Amino acid sequence: MSQNPPNLRPDLAPQPVFNANPRSDQPTIGMVSLGCPKALVDSERILTRLRAEGYQISADYAGADAVVVNTCGFLDSAKAESLEAIGEALQENGKVIVTGCLGAEPDYITGVHPKVLAVTGPHQYEQVLDAVHGAVPPAPDPFVDLLPASGVKLTPRHFSYLKISEGCNHACKFCIIPDMRGKLASRPAHAVLREADKLVQAGVKELLVISQDTSAYGLDRRYSTHDWKGEEIRSHITDLSRELGKLAPADELWVRLHYVYPYPHVRDLIPLMADTSNAVLPYLDIPFQHAHPATLKRMARPAASAKVLDEIKAWRDICPDITLRSTFIVGYPGETEEEFQYLLDWMDEAQLDRVGCFQYENVDGARSNALPDHVPAELKQERWDRFMEKAQAISEAKLEAKVGTVQQVIVDDIDEDGIATCRTKADAPEIDGNLFIDEGTEGLSVGDLVTVEVDEAGEYDLWGRLPKK
Repeated sequence: MSQNPPNLRPDLAPQPVFNANPRSDQPTIGMVSLGCPKALVDSERILTRLRAEGYQISADYAGADAVVVNTCGFLDSAKAESLEAIGEALQENGKVIVTGCLGAEPDYITGVHPKVLAVTGPHQYEQVLDAVHGAVPPAPDPFVDLLPASGVKLTPRHFSYLKISEGCNHACKFCIIPDMRGKLASRPAHAVLREADKLVQAGVKELLVISQDTSAYGLDRRYSTHDWKGEEIRSHITDLSRELGKLAPADELWVRLHYVYPYPHVRDLIPLMADTSNAVLPYLDIPFQHAHPATLKRMARPAASAKVLDEIKAWRDICPDITLRSTFIVGYPGETEEEFQYLLDWMDEAQLDRVGCFQYENVDGARSNALPDHVPAELKQERWDRFMEKAQAISEAKLEAKVGTVQQVIVDDIDEDGIATCRTKADAPEIDGNLFIDEGTEGLSVGDLVTVEVDEAGEYDLWGRLPKK
């Protein structure tokens, strides 16, 4: 049985799921969705509009009248992957419309693929629709093309990403996402809650809250207040999380927070996570990126790793079951052996539960490219190996401590042999581990929330059994 690989890219969303049968005369648009969960939400919004206009959606190039490629521009390797996907779509179909983060650099795309029909930037939904209309006119049938209230979803039915804002106000030297997606632009709280409520009513069991900087949610709106079910709710991450956690009982819904920067007000979220009557999970995904103050300064990030350790201790004092996941960059320009060893020692102290790691890459347009003392590729690889060895040992010890405990899990898949792939509250889709149940799963269905006795642990995954009735 395969285990969760340690080099899984945390910037990637789950593979889109397409499941519908077109009518014979229905125009069909293919969709290739690359990149992070935020891009996947953009794809869902585009497809929801197209579906309402009478288009059928396909994951196949061959059966489509045109193809939309939603690109990623996170790293140079991601850009190369996007260009490859565009080229494949052109070869297989011929009619290709490009959107997404890499679309913010149209000349870069058309310089390689001049035959694309149109290039639009991230969350430019109207321009994408205009391009599709030009390539393949819509043919709606109002008696057939009935759109579900929750819109078109590209994830499995039991979980959904909930994007609460666009853009970012940070100026990290290694990142160009603010250049592509702009400054922070938060959605009003009542709009987010209305969307979340519809998703829960449609059967979604897990809401994955995402943005570029979840902690800063509402700052651009000056934390404006809005009416929600007779109460005034601030557009603030604490208020929003509390209300999301009240949309259904805690044993019927999970609310998981991603991309949370450790601002001081984050400590106000921890009591929510410790409250077993609220559906907000005891889980924080925090992009620390590094620990050494000098490295963080060169990254143009807050250099307070020691204070972060104090915060982590305070969080765990309030909520002992909290799961902390993060991502780090090794081999950043100027990173010395001393700085890297400091990071390893910090990891020993922080004891993070789930960890992902990138080797630093230059990204066209990033200010870090001009920094001196770039780390050789072989040294970056060696440090990545050492970092992942450390993270793996911590993960293995933490999972071993869960043997003999009872965990609530969500069922993601049941294969033909009856083996159920599940996740605990400590595991987000794709980026974290799994819990496998290999017997007695006859009564389970995908999307079920059930309790499991953990009886075995690996480096990244758990195995368990259903309690005997």
